[in-house]
Amino acid sequence: MQNLWEKYARVLVEYSTNVQKGELTVISASSPQATPLIKEIYKLVLQKGAYPVIRCGLEGITETYLKYANDDQLSYIDPMLQTEYEKAQNFISLGAPFNTKMLAKADSKKLAKRSATTKSLSELMLARAAKKELNWVIANFPTHALAQEGKMSLDDYTDFLIHACYLHLDDPVAKWKEIDEQQKKIADYLNTVEEIHITGEDTDITFGVKGRKWKSCAGECNFPDGEIYTSPVEDKINGEIYFDFPQIYRGNEANKVHLTVENGRVTKVRAEKGEDYVNSMFDMDEGSRGIGEIAIGTNEMIQEVTGNILFDEKIGGSIHMAVGASYPETGGKNVSGLHWDMIKNMKNGGRIYADGKLIYENGKFII
Repeated sequence: MQNLWEKYARVLVEYSTNVQKGELTVISASSPQATPLIKEIYKLVLQKGAYPVIRCGLEGITETYLKYANDDQLSYIDPMLQTEYEKAQNFISLGAPFNTKMLAKADSKKLAKRSATTKSLSELMLARAAKKELNWVIANFPTHALAQEGKMSLDDYTDFLIHACYLHLDDPVAKWKEIDEQQKKIADYLNTVEEIHITGEDTDITFGVKGRKWKSCAGECNFPDGEIYTSPVEDKINGEIYFDFPQIYRGNEANKVHLTVENGRVTKVRAEKGEDYVNSMFDMDEGSRGIGEIAIGTNEMIQEVTGNILFDEKIGGSIHMAVGASYPETGGKNVSGLHWDMIKNMKNGGRIYADGKLIYENGKFII
């Protein structure tokens, strides 16, 4: 019988990224805490006849970098890392933090500068993915820090992760394929729509989506998954939207965020907590006040905010809107070093209209 990490690795290698013989496969982890899963992924990639490369972070190294790096160093891209983004066919990225708040006190200007520097790598990855030249997936390994952020014990958090990923099932891939089939029916319908209108608490906003592609997410780029998303037309987004859930980005938290969007750009930010931080991130670069994504969360195994965006944006009965970079594979054109997914609960009277027709209410599709 497969142990948990063997099963987890098999899903990431065989389903999410579909590693093939001869492919350069980068396995990156934020810390050595993910070693049990790293080893299983590494072994399976070797068995596939591919070429695994491991990048593993060290505790405190990012904080040290941001504290001591000067402007020249913040603007430098490691040429070996550049080569990986140009040549690799697969990226498997594992989050396994020692401390989820490690960047909470980091200099926001340095964070913004570094994000602007690495924007070219993100653009390259997304462009290559859109051309089917590489596959990528982001996943998590359960750690005490993630459990604490989610207000759980490590055992409870591990169990939560297992169920959110459907790893408790004998064949999790079959389940994700079933979810994908259901979601594609909705995506196909939305692909015929020209405008999405979302209403709810302090929310009334429209998104032009004509010519954009809606996609089903079922474990191929994020694991766990569960969302239907697109990149709206850049200058066809207008209105206001209120995010009642905590919004966490790089260890910093903003609460009760209210955004006003005019012709596709965030023109006003109000927040009960973290307003200055939100504005500093939104002023990162020319595209960081644009809207890169609108998405509907569908994972019913995730019902509570855990402080981890990988899980929180998938909450069944939620939506999220990303400020910043869009996705080329959906037709998106907004470019930025920022991609901040902001989550909104829709179970409290939220509605979604497609070309004027009510299709979603109180956290559920009604079509």
